[in-house]
Amino acid sequence: MKIATLIIRILVGGLMLFASINYFFHLSPEPKFTGDMLTFVTGIAASKYLMPLAKVIELVAGLTIISGKFMKIGAVILLPITINILFINIILAPEGTPIAVALLLGNLFLIYTNWETYKGIFKA
Repeated sequence: MKIATLIIRILVGGLMLFASINYFFHLSPEPKFTGDMLTFVTGIAASKYLMPLAKVIELVAGLTIISGKFMKIGAVILLPITINILFINIILAPEGTPIAVALLLGNLFLIYTNWETYKGIFKA
């Protein structure tokens, strides 16, 4: 289980780090969007703060997950982002859904492996 957790940590954290670093430093070209996805991305970009905020959160969560320091809180912080990535892909860009599903499952796996830590949150 420890090896699986390490592999999932590296994959999830690495994907988040790559996505956020690529956003800030433009290491690879952005995909060309069309239709509803173009409208959505244009709206997010018009807010001027939402995408940079999400990418900073992805960067911090990716660093915590890769390093193992504060990994438990990093996985929880990343959960709403991975859920949104999945819904955006299902609704607007179905070709990206398999990666979004894998990302969400990896995040849920990291939370599951540390479930004993989170049990106290749900006690009345």
